[in-house]
Amino acid sequence: MQSIVSIVSYTFLPAKTGGEKGIALFYKYLSRYCRLTCAGTRANGKPDGNYTLVPVFSSSPFRYINPFLVFRIRRVVKKANAGFLEIEHPYFGWLGFIVSRITGTKLIVHSHNIEYARWKTIGKWWWPIMKGYEQFTHRKAHYNFFKTEEDRQSAIAAFGLNPACCTVITYGIEDDKIPPDAERNRCQAMLRQQYGISENATLFLFNGSLNYSPNLLALQELLDKINPLFEKQGRPYKLLICGKGLPEPMNGLKDYASHNVVYAGFVDDISIYFKGADVFVNPVTEGGGIQTKLVEALSYNLTVISSRKGATGIPLTVTGDKLQVVDNNDPQSFARAMASVRTDSDLPVAFFEHFNWDNIAAKASRFLAGDR
Repeated sequence: MQSIVSIVSYTFLPAKTGGEKGIALFYKYLSRYCRLTCAGTRANGKPDGNYTLVPVFSSSPFRYINPFLVFRIRRVVKKANAGFLEIEHPYFGWLGFIVSRITGTKLIVHSHNIEYARWKTIGKWWWPIMKGYEQFTHRKAHYNFFKTEEDRQSAIAAFGLNPACCTVITYGIEDDKIPPDAERNRCQAMLRQQYGISENATLFLFNGSLNYSPNLLALQELLDKINPLFEKQGRPYKLLICGKGLPEPMNGLKDYASHNVVYAGFVDDISIYFKGADVFVNPVTEGGGIQTKLVEALSYNLTVISSRKGATGIPLTVTGDKLQVVDNNDPQSFARAMASVRTDSDLPVAFFEHFNWDNIAAKASRFLAGDR
């Protein structure tokens, strides 16, 4: 059985965000196929899975440049008798490269985005520096995991990688079937009662961390450009907005309340909203990687309307009629899609096969074993 030591430089347990869930659930299922040890922060909670969590990192921002980490991680690798060393994201590339060389382990870089491209789209001046470092990290790795086929192809071209050493390890889900209608009806009734929404109103949902600029820009596009166009249709609806980090100047979206907008803020159980809504809307046009919230929304049998950028990494071959894609920055087309949307079809079984965490973890294990 393969032995892997992974490096996660930030707290991810208990998992709350999509990125944290992506690591926690991947490890939960990967530990079924290998002996896994995670070198993480001291603030982590208890892991859900058959793997060992070793507290190595403090919460200090200086941990990313601490040279003594080489000795700490080397001890973890030696104790685990590991043949592989995995880093989540490229930021600890220097650490992974050094420890890999002095211990003889094979380095895996698990990319969640093409980082330099993500920083470029949101206007960070130092993206070329990030590109050089990211290229160094991926080229020194023996294996490269990417979240989407688009990211894999982009990295191969931009960094000059060997395609045989690159594979797609996507974000996944634990469910293997859509929720029963009775559960969806119960959740929708709860939302209608809580927010005073009429029975004939279509429930549209937008969800995301609003202190992340791509999500905030998408929300502003939805509120200021798409919603006014859709509102002219005169049909009954409510647009539910969930997410923490809304800037104070936006005043809890109170100025939009008369335009069928309900701001729920951060909610303890987002699954109620996924089950209870009719349509999920995602006009995101910046950032990178796969939109984990789209995968989750689809898994609840929600019909999704997304920009082309926002739907990256989700094959239309496995979504049937549940995912409708419109061009980026086209509010007219987005509003028309909202007006004509249908919700009477079900998600194909192929979606659950493609995004099942156990299948994803098994694929990763086979790739490391040379079965490609």
